[in-house]
Amino acid sequence: MENLKNVDQKKLAEAVKKGKTVVEFSAPWCPECRFLLPAWPLIEKDLSEYKFISVDRDTSEELMKEMNIKGMPSFIVYEDGKEKGRLINGDKKTKNEVEEFVRSTEKNN
Repeated sequence: MENLKNVDQKKLAEAVKKGKTVVEFSAPWCPECRFLLPAWPLIEKDLSEYKFISVDRDTSEELMKEMNIKGMPSFIVYEDGKEKGRLINGDKKTKNEVEEFVRSTEKNN
C-alpha cells in the first residue's frame, strides 16, 4: 500500500487517474484503522487488480473536509479517475467487509 501525506484534490486525482484504485482514509492513532493493518497484505493479494493508497488524515484534513469524509477508516474506489463507490463511516471493518465493498463497486459500471 502506498502511503500519501499532504494530499489535496490535485494530488489525489493524479494518484487515481489510471486503473482501479482503492483509497483508504486513516490515521496512525485510529484504533479502527489499526485493526485492519494485519489484513492489508491479504486484501491486496485477493484484490490484486487494484492499487491501494492510504491517505493520512492528519496531513490531509482539508481534503477530507472537501470530500465530506467524517469517519475512519473510510474508503473510496476509483476506476480511471472516476469514483465508483464510497464506504464512509468510522466503524471498525473486517477484511471481508472491505473486500465485499470493493467487489460491489464493480457492479456499478
